[in-house]
This record gives sequence, structure tokens and C-alpha cells, in this order.
Amino acid sequence: MGYLYAPAFAVVYVPLLKLGPYLGNILWHMLGFSVLTFAAMRQVRKLGGQEQTWLLSFGLFLALPVALAALRNGQATILLTGACWFLTLSTLEGRRAESFFWAMLAIIAKPTAIIMLLLTGALRPRLIPVLVLAVLVALAMPYGFASSDYVNAQYHDFFRLLTSMTVDPTGPFVPADFTAPFMRFGIPISEFDATIVRVVAGLLTLWLVLQLDRRLDANISGLAIFLAAAFYMCVFNPRVEQNTYAMVAVPAGLSIALLWREKGAGAICWFLAAFLFVTGLTSADLQLHDLFHPWFRPISITIIGCVLVGWFWTQDRQKAPAAGAVAHG
Repeated sequence: MGYLYAPAFAVVYVPLLKLGPYLGNILWHMLGFSVLTFAAMRQVRKLGGQEQTWLLSFGLFLALPVALAALRNGQATILLTGACWFLTLSTLEGRRAESFFWAMLAIIAKPTAIIMLLLTGALRPRLIPVLVLAVLVALAMPYGFASSDYVNAQYHDFFRLLTSMTVDPTGPFVPADFTAPFMRFGIPISEFDATIVRVVAGLLTLWLVLQLDRRLDANISGLAIFLAAAFYMCVFNPRVEQNTYAMVAVPAGLSIALLWREKGAGAICWFLAAFLFVTGLTSADLQLHDLFHPWFRPISITIIGCVLVGWFWTQDRQKAPAAGAVAHG
């Protein structure tokens, strides 16, 4: 009914499913939560400076309301976010084996990870063979566990869904991408126009991450690049639901914490922190959920993402965060 997973996802998930609804469910939740948390921890260590524990805890605290529903439901978006984050850092560092593993896991978690693979391939062209191999392994994996006829039939449905897009909120899948606010306020966008916008936004995102890679110090470039990529994967992905915004919430929370550490508790920091936190609270009540779903998150995340990316843009290699910076507040 609109939810899209590669056949290889069953290879990862079914063994946990066989463990039963309790143990398997706990292990599945632990897998996604652990991968995402360790990815954030690796990013914080790379940022360096003092108060790293505060940086991590404050960033995750700000992201928690937006990410809580996906964490509670055990959605594959959490695993996808952690794998894509690790993939970004590993690719920028030129780690081939790690890049292969995280690229394969990301594709297995959700096929929208192909956006991250394309961006990382553009950033480090010498790793393109590794990324292609990861995709081929993920595609071939199901054939080791089921008959070829069955797997081929699954791939037929998979690729049919993969190429389908919708802007219709009345179907079984309610899109929460950039088209949602227009639909909510009676300004419908055709699928053709929406596709044009997505292509243009994709090209701009590609140009942006290439520029961030050149302009920024290696310690913060990974966070800025992943934030930009996650923003695109949420706002311009036609297969986005409300809980998918957990993907951009964590890097956004960490970026706000970094901005807070570097600039102090200024008005812009308070605004971004409060806006991100309150965005997640719009689903705390059923009436609030009906009022703000699905149009509010694309708008709020766009504002937060643009401000944070704009701040990263101003940080060249000479203005990179100092290693001895101290947290304020």
C-alpha cells in the first residue's frame, strides 16, 4: 500500500521476526537505535572540541520529539539514517570496506538510500566501484534464500513501486513532502511539475554538497553534507511520510547544538532549538496532529534546514569551529 522495501530487507528482518514478537522486536529496535546513536557519536568525536557529551546529548534531546514516533514504531528510517550517516563519514575519509558495508545496509533498509549513494559517489568518484558493488550484492542477496521465480516476482513489484510517484493525499499513502502544504491550502501541484521541482532540487543539492566539501574543514563537512542530503531525502522525496522526518531531525539537532556551542545562546539558536523541538510536539495530541499533518513539517524543516546550511556555508576552513570551544548554556 505504498510502502517500499527491497527484497533484501527480508533477509535482515525475518531472522529477528522468527525470534518472536518480544525478543525479535526488542532486538530490531536496538539495531536501529544503536546504529543511529553510534553514527551521531562518531560525528561528535570528529567535531572535536570540549563538551562533546553536552553536544551529543543536547542535539539528541532537540531531535527526540520529531524522531520519537519512528523510534517507538521501530521504523526502518532509523536504521537508514544511521547507515547513511556512517556512509557519509566513511566515504569522506576514503574507507572502502566501511563504505561498502554501510552502503549495502542503507540500500537494504530503504531504497531511497540511492540518493545518498549518488551524492557520495559524486564526492569521491574513486569509490564508485565500491558503491556499485554494494548495490549489486544487496540485489543478489535474496536469491540465496528463495527461488529465483519468487524473487523475480518480488523485484517486479519492487521496481514498479520504485518508479511510481504520487501527490494525491486521498490514497492509501499520504505524501508529506514539499507538495503537502500546497495540497492542504488548495493549490494542487501536478506530478509532472513536482518531478521538475525534485530534479532541480536534486541538482542544487549535488552542487551544494560539492561546494561544502571544498569549503569546509574535514571535521564539520560530514555533518553539513549529511544534513543537506537528509533534508533533500525528506522534503523532496515522493515517498516521505511524517515519521520520515526523523532522518533530518538528528543531524539538525546536532547542528543546532554545534551552532549553540560556537555562537552562544543567541536569538537564532533559541529560535532553531525551540522550532525543531516544537515541530515534534505537533503530533502529541490527536487534534494537533489533524491540524498540522502533513503540511507543517515540510515547512518547519525547510526553514530550519536552510538556516543551518546557510550557517555552514559561512564557515570556511579558516572559520572552522575551534578545537577548544566551550558550550554555553
